[in-house]
Amino acid sequence: MPAIYVCPKSKVPESVLQLRPSHLITLLDPADDMPTPGDFPGHRHLRLGMHDIATARPEYTAPDEMHVRELIAFTRDWDRRQPLLIHCWAGISRSTASAFTVACMMTKPGNEQAIAQRLRKAAPHAQPNPRIVALADALLDRDGRMVDAVDAMGPGEVVFEGRLFALTLE
Repeated sequence: MPAIYVCPKSKVPESVLQLRPSHLITLLDPADDMPTPGDFPGHRHLRLGMHDIATARPEYTAPDEMHVRELIAFTRDWDRRQPLLIHCWAGISRSTASAFTVACMMTKPGNEQAIAQRLRKAAPHAQPNPRIVALADALLDRDGRMVDAVDAMGPGEVVFEGRLFALTLE
């Protein structure tokens, strides 16, 4: 069964070796230059520079529509034969919002609540970035269902760093 994996930055090298993903997505602050690991194909590594904020602030780069459009376009090429690996600094917010976005994109509309429930079960620590979710909801024409599903998840466990987990697709 195809899966989207999420981990913190500190676990990327070992996760790439363990999972052998076909695609890798990095969501870090714009100044954080995350090199492509080892012999991973560079054209299958998407880097999106944004801060983990929910509202725009002048001194930060907020997630914007172009970031989410790039995420969606990049993952359209994922054939689901190998895992997709997504990471941010802690594996809690930007990466979980992106995993939720990809799962929704690859699932028929109306399944947002079920996907959010699978996300919460797989990652009790998940706190999907609400700005990314709202932008994706609009771009995927989900009429607020993605936002509502993430809101219904409630707060996640407070941790310094998330752990590697899989969000399965059905």
